[in-house]
Amino acid sequence: VPISNFDCSAGCNKPKDWDRLLFALCFFHANVQERRKFGPLGWNIPYEFNDSDLHISMRQIRMFLDEYDETPFDALRYLIGECNYGGRVTDDHDRRLLNAILSIYINIRVTEETKYPFTDGEEYYVPDCSNQEHFLQYIRQLPMLAKPNVFGLHGNADISKDNQETLNLFTNILLTLPAQSSTGAVSAEESVCNLARTILDQLPPQFDLLAVNEKFPILYEDSMNTCLRQEVIRYNRLTIVVKNSLENLMKAVKGLVVMNSELEEVFYCLNIGKVPASWLNSSYPSLKPLGSYIADLVQRLDGFYTWINSGSAPVVFWISGFYFTQSFLTAASQNYARKYKIPIDLLGFEFEVVDTEEGVAVRPEDGVLVNGLFLEGCRWSSTDWVLSESKSKVLYSKLPILWLKPGRRSDFVKKATYTCPIYKTSARRGTLSTTGHSTNYVMSVELPTTQPPIHWITRGVALLCQLDD
Repeated sequence: VPISNFDCSAGCNKPKDWDRLLFALCFFHANVQERRKFGPLGWNIPYEFNDSDLHISMRQIRMFLDEYDETPFDALRYLIGECNYGGRVTDDHDRRLLNAILSIYINIRVTEETKYPFTDGEEYYVPDCSNQEHFLQYIRQLPMLAKPNVFGLHGNADISKDNQETLNLFTNILLTLPAQSSTGAVSAEESVCNLARTILDQLPPQFDLLAVNEKFPILYEDSMNTCLRQEVIRYNRLTIVVKNSLENLMKAVKGLVVMNSELEEVFYCLNIGKVPASWLNSSYPSLKPLGSYIADLVQRLDGFYTWINSGSAPVVFWISGFYFTQSFLTAASQNYARKYKIPIDLLGFEFEVVDTEEGVAVRPEDGVLVNGLFLEGCRWSSTDWVLSESKSKVLYSKLPILWLKPGRRSDFVKKATYTCPIYKTSARRGTLSTTGHSTNYVMSVELPTTQPPIHWITRGVALLCQLDD
């Protein structure tokens, strides 16, 4: 029966429950559709939910109301969240979010409570209406512009959305510019060549793989040596691509080599401050502009040079500096597994945020200390030592040093925590690489909270290894 039909509740065994659940379902449908405008904060992947999802869910609610004395809400949530809407969802964390949102709108309180609230405020609730016209009157008096709290998001989500829209606007404006333009007395060719020389001067020399292999041999009891050796190989490949393209570009500008399509793309990207696609194909994931990308790359290379020159692994690892973060996590697990003779597939990590007021000078007996993570959607309270609401207009906050403690998963004690995913970039979405790992998702960590996990799930809270600036 069409929702717009005034007689859509006719013949239902529980007309009042039907009206309230139908209103809640429509509100849920609008919520999951509108969350897309918030980008990765809303959904990791924007899904095309449509009216067919709404209509089949509506028919299932009607059928369950007619055929059961007590409405089986668990079965309803499974059908709607896992089959109807969930059938389109491919990301595990998006599926978790979808079911969290659905649990707010489809539950027994919707049918039993007067003015059951959908949000913390008093504007959005299930009205106690007797007919469709009364529902429409309530809908007409709702605010024209919905605030982020309707979607379970923090008020800062509007700032993130506006920033992304502005970035997309300027990106599209740049696409309309000519490929070559001059700035004052300096031609585009001179400007790009000067920039290329500056980048080449900033990049350190290639890692000496033979010296690294000799200084850090493969040891059964220390898998970090293997991780380091793999990392310097990956960074050598990247820096070779960057250096070769810059050197060939300068030769092409002088007419010494042919300016092919790849070099033209590098020229154009350097001219507008964008990282060339040929670099990103050999690079770790990054959304930074050219200047920030080079500064970040140099900082990563300097970090590994410090590790190599010191002759031992750092006390605190900069987790954002690893090209392939999963190899570092595997090395940490392997060291523990080999030390205590435990099969690695039985291990997991426990997590503890470390108080760093007195500094960290000693390496832990087991596990690793990491830093360089940023919270999006909330902040870390240094007084209560739990997750807390973000401050107004502060989009990201730094997480203190995190201790990753390996151990048997069967021995872990369940605590009041939020399972927070870690992503390499703010885009969050990634693809499966040939290793079986996502190109963006790293792992999930358990962070203490006094709020129920659903609060942070709908907030879109995640940890990022790097920011976009």
